[in-house]
Amino acid sequence: MANSSFVTEFLLMGFSSLGELQLVLFVVFLSLYMIILSGNITIISVICLDHSLHTPMYFFLCVLSVSETLYTIVILPKMLINLLSVLRTLSFMSCATQMYFFLGFAVTNCLLLGVMGYDRYAAICQPLRYPILMSRRVCGQLAVITIICGFLTSLVGTTVVFSLPFCGPNKVDHYFCDISPVIRLACANAHVNELVIFIGGALVLLVPLLFICISYGFIVRTILKIPSAEGKRKAFSTCASHLTVVIVHYGCASSVYLRPSAKHTSGKDRLVTVTYTIITPLLNPMVYSLRNKDVQMAIRKMIGKAGIKEKFEVPVMIRNGQVEDWVQFPVFGSIFTLEAAIFPIVLRAECPVMMT
Repeated sequence: MANSSFVTEFLLMGFSSLGELQLVLFVVFLSLYMIILSGNITIISVICLDHSLHTPMYFFLCVLSVSETLYTIVILPKMLINLLSVLRTLSFMSCATQMYFFLGFAVTNCLLLGVMGYDRYAAICQPLRYPILMSRRVCGQLAVITIICGFLTSLVGTTVVFSLPFCGPNKVDHYFCDISPVIRLACANAHVNELVIFIGGALVLLVPLLFICISYGFIVRTILKIPSAEGKRKAFSTCASHLTVVIVHYGCASSVYLRPSAKHTSGKDRLVTVTYTIITPLLNPMVYSLRNKDVQMAIRKMIGKAGIKEKFEVPVMIRNGQVEDWVQFPVFGSIFTLEAAIFPIVLRAECPVMMT
């Protein structure tokens, strides 16, 4: 990739213009980075350990969380070091490597969101055929295809950028080696290269987004046919988390990569890039854990197995076979069976089960 270039290293300018505010940014970004890692690792662990979450939707969520975690590892540690360092250099090959992995995971995420849209379509619009359409083998194949396509696309994009000669300035006006700031430093006409990258970016962003829009068109049509309001609400709630992440991810990425490089402004681009390199990976575990009852329940199970105090509900009155009222008792350990737990607890509480 070095080709005929004379530049051996790049200087990442990052947030150097902010002076002493960089220390504040370091604390903020470090805190967010820790939350991103802990949140995504929690999602991955819960999905892997809880067999009730071994479904296509959560399988793809797990793959997305792994990709998001690695995506942030490629960028954020170096950015945090640079916020405290005067020497912000990155070798030519390290810059190319960072761009390759950043683009690889970014494109993989776009494709995964498209696959997750198809999964929601199959679950809601084709429920009888869903076990066949999204079998374990199909899910594995789709995940592998998205990863391979993501990194092949990244290889093409990185090669197009670093095939240009770099013989003059080496100051990258960004906090990582992104396409636009690096390609501006080339000392040759880069219009053809920029056109190739623009077309590639349009395909990577718009094709999955179009696929998601078509999928949700069929989903909305199917949901509107559901007679009960509760059924409609439940169907929409299964899609809300995915839609939230899609809007933020595609909105920010499109604003940076679907416009000519001449219209790029470094300050505004840095702000938007912070959104999809930090906020989006932070958003994924928060959205999927706070809005998803299955994940919440699985997390509670893990907490219970760890021996952390939880509350256990038991019926205190049963009328005509129907539970009339419930009371909560603190218990320790993992999940109790009703037979093993209800009667000792009720007796100790002096609140016998009443049958009428």
